[in-house]
Amino acid sequence: MSKFYRIGENLNVVTKIYGQAMKERNPKPLQELAVKEAEKKVDFIDVNIGPARKGGEELMEWIVKAIQEVVPNIPLALDTSNIAAMEAGLKVHKGKAIINSIMAREERMTGMMPLVRKYDADMIGLLWGPEGMPRDEHERGMLTAEILAKAAEYDIPNEAIWFDPIIAPLNIQQNQLIAVLEYMKMLQDMAPGSKSTCGLSNSSNGVPDELRPIINRTYVIMVQRYGMVSAIVDAFDDELWDVVDGRKPEAVKIVHDIMDGKSVNIASMPKDLQNYAKCPRTSRTTPKPPGSSWARCCSAIRGWRFNTKLLSNE
Repeated sequence: MSKFYRIGENLNVVTKIYGQAMKERNPKPLQELAVKEAEKKVDFIDVNIGPARKGGEELMEWIVKAIQEVVPNIPLALDTSNIAAMEAGLKVHKGKAIINSIMAREERMTGMMPLVRKYDADMIGLLWGPEGMPRDEHERGMLTAEILAKAAEYDIPNEAIWFDPIIAPLNIQQNQLIAVLEYMKMLQDMAPGSKSTCGLSNSSNGVPDELRPIINRTYVIMVQRYGMVSAIVDAFDDELWDVVDGRKPEAVKIVHDIMDGKSVNIASMPKDLQNYAKCPRTSRTTPKPPGSSWARCCSAIRGWRFNTKLLSNE
């Protein structure tokens, strides 16, 4: 199994305790979290300070120094739309940082891409264009081409770009999840050598909290099958680590079998595996053209149910 990179999502300004720590310039809660994420062996720590329109440069410089003081060997994904704040963080960052992220919009690419070259950083190419979220895999492909063309102007190699196709909540935009899988099949043909990542937790936004982990784990199996090499994730979901690191082969096989239209006997499975089969349950109402594994995969996603009783191990 190829390397899957974990970007810890937990250090976020919207979380009350960490937002307050940023406001008060209190490093202790932030450093404690960073150490805990490091103990979970994340590959990167996402540092999300939000737009930070006021004092963003000073905040980003301060927080990068504070985090790298306690976890000097883990690179950071600097997460802000404030270009000046982004550069302030890159100036003091030790090692190769990730710019999270650069939208497929002219003003964002022109403003951010020079920083990729100047500070030898990687970048997340966010497939969010002038008209907002792409409607399908084809629009994602066009936005990918725009990012690649602009990156070429700055001599940014494909290997420095992590494409984020944008994960939408599956309880309201199931077709978008299908489009992401289809896009992932095309990515290496369009941008050989590039990487990919996603905000995995977005897939389960809006569903009951107790269902979110199994939805995230099941969907990561699906995107990983089509070449996704990274995700921005909850650093403390140990079972998710087991899935992406190849320690849950039985769960992976179950999901793949359902994607391929194979029947599975849920009742015969151990309880810890049953939810992996229940989550991507194939819809009885969506036709599946014979011989089309991709259509079956799409059908499986359309048939996902978000019923607490269904996913419980009663």
